[in-house]
Amino acid sequence: MTENLVDEAAPAPVKEPARPRRTSGEALARRRRLTSVTRPWLLLAPSLAVLAALLLWPLIQVGKLSFQEYAVKFGGGVGTWVGFDNYSGLLEQSDFWKTVLPNTVLFTFACVALTLGVGTLVALLLNRLGPAWKVICSTSIMAAWAMPAITGTYVWVWLFAAQDGLFPKALDAVGLVDAETANFFTDRLSFYLIATLNVVHHSFPFVAITVLAGLVTIPKELYEAAMLDGANAWQRFWRVTVPTIKPVFTVVTILSTIWDFKVFTQIYAMPGGNGTQPEMANLGVFSYIQAFAKQDYGTGAAAAVMLTLVLIVITIIYIRTLFKEGEDL
Repeated sequence: MTENLVDEAAPAPVKEPARPRRTSGEALARRRRLTSVTRPWLLLAPSLAVLAALLLWPLIQVGKLSFQEYAVKFGGGVGTWVGFDNYSGLLEQSDFWKTVLPNTVLFTFACVALTLGVGTLVALLLNRLGPAWKVICSTSIMAAWAMPAITGTYVWVWLFAAQDGLFPKALDAVGLVDAETANFFTDRLSFYLIATLNVVHHSFPFVAITVLAGLVTIPKELYEAAMLDGANAWQRFWRVTVPTIKPVFTVVTILSTIWDFKVFTQIYAMPGGNGTQPEMANLGVFSYIQAFAKQDYGTGAAAAVMLTLVLIVITIIYIRTLFKEGEDL
């Protein structure tokens, strides 16, 4: 009797609620999401590994070298850790602020502005041509873009060569200069004018073809409506063309800035640009001369790191612009 009362008074065991089982559809959706995330990285892994070996590791070594005073000796080199001394020494050089930095910034600004201007004008011209002439002209201008930078530089050097260059002779014929004594590569302004012509000649085809690709997407109805409102050609360009393909102009501007800021070949291959005339150096050439001509590897590496940091900032702006433009579409 007592045992029965005890059994009746004992609380009944509480059953845990049954956990909801994942259906096969949920598990399949989860695997698909995981695959969609991991698959691109798996496909990119070989390329990223190669880029890490070819770019990331040398970049780390240059950054490490910029904090050292490195001396090359027989059988190898010896580096002494000096902290930020190379950077402070670089920033304390008057030539860096009076020559190297102005050359780099002003040269980049001039090249980007002229490249965009010439490329846009050529794109507008190509857009008005018929199919046959458009193909012929596009192929012709792409030949300039396909030409190696060193080859194009030697062509411009030949055109402006002292005494027997085409332009000195032409200017001598009209009495502006004396071809026998004129040398356009000894003056800082004329030197960079030639370098700017060289870079613009090599770069404008990319801008022209890219802008042309944007122009063909603009509906003709927009131009017809603007003409009905009395807009002239200039107003149609600023009020219709530019706003419609603004993402295209943004991308080519940022890319041109990146390319022109790190120009090396077009400066170094010109007479006097290899360090014999220090007033002609930009940041890329200055870094090379410091490291290999003067064997000041720490200062050269510091200049290279500064150049890389500037390009990284511009690249981040470029990537953010692409994402922003993608969200707006």
